[in-house]
Amino acid sequence: MKQATLRQILIVTDGCSNSGMSPVAAAALAKEQGITVNVIGVVERNEVGEQGEAEIKEIAEAGGGLFDIVYPAQLAQTVQMLTRKAMTRTIHQVVNKELKEILGESALEGLTPEKRMQVAGMVDDLGERSTLEVAMLVDTSASMKPKLSAVQQAIHDFSISLRSRSGTSRMSVCLFPGKDKYLDIVIPWTEQIEKAHQITSNLTMSGLTPTGPAIVEAIALFNHVPLPAELADSYRSRYNETEDDDGFLRDHVF
Repeated sequence: MKQATLRQILIVTDGCSNSGMSPVAAAALAKEQGITVNVIGVVERNEVGEQGEAEIKEIAEAGGGLFDIVYPAQLAQTVQMLTRKAMTRTIHQVVNKELKEILGESALEGLTPEKRMQVAGMVDDLGERSTLEVAMLVDTSASMKPKLSAVQQAIHDFSISLRSRSGTSRMSVCLFPGKDKYLDIVIPWTEQIEKAHQITSNLTMSGLTPTGPAIVEAIALFNHVPLPAELADSYRSRYNETEDDDGFLRDHVF
């Protein structure tokens, strides 16, 4: 079974989207492009509310990912746990699909406990050897300001955890909303985060939370994952960006 490349968008937010396209629709679009969308709600005193909790859940479901709502002190651990769980689930889906093609639906259901353990071991092995790319999108709406120190620590700890994998791991950190765009890339693709404090350098907090547009722009961060033509045209018109022959937005690909 060939080595996989697992692509994830991880959203860290504390509120509801209030600008641009539906984040649920954007997450579904990411899933169509082979990118899993995970969401972590960071709250204090249950401030996320029913509407925010529902949106977080719907984004993750549409993006084929997982979600959790945590206090700032739990963020670092949750980032690592959610990423690993989503990675394992994706590999399970790939392995099950290939086994069904080889063995057939009924044969797969009839696997002995020993064979099932072998499959589980294969999933774990693939999880360690696969290439993992994670684009972390950090909400910089005004209410997130007191939580950014926890976000910085989570980024640092997550970077360390990625180094323990045997497979290639890369991460990128982006802020939304950006200064001139929906998304600002503060740490381009890297295998090691050295300066997590970069996310607060010259940071301007905003009242907007354009989660949907941020997800759409994040899709173009991944090599060989183009935006659909109609969206690429829309974003090129909005930001006067140029597009290469393959349909990628050049200044969003690293």
